[in-house]
Amino acid sequence: MKVNATREAIEDFKESLLWNDISREIKAWKKGFNIEMLNIVDDAASENPSTAQVLLHMGDLNGRQKAVDYFLSILDVFLDTIEIQKEDDKETEVS
Repeated sequence: MKVNATREAIEDFKESLLWNDISREIKAWKKGFNIEMLNIVDDAASENPSTAQVLLHMGDLNGRQKAVDYFLSILDVFLDTIEIQKEDDKETEVS
């Protein structure tokens, strides 16, 4: 991965109202996924799904939550990547 933004730009965006709005919306998705997970047992009683269907649904919800967590941490990932790029650039200069 290559990050073209500067550290300062990412840090400013991380503190921005826009990022706060995005984060709040994404966290609401995660809350919805948790509610859906909690309803699996009640839904199973009325729908009678197979064990495989229940496990696949739970796995799907788990994957969605992990995707949300990654997205919420993406700015930190970008900051880490910038540091790695700087180290790589220094090594290239020395070589």
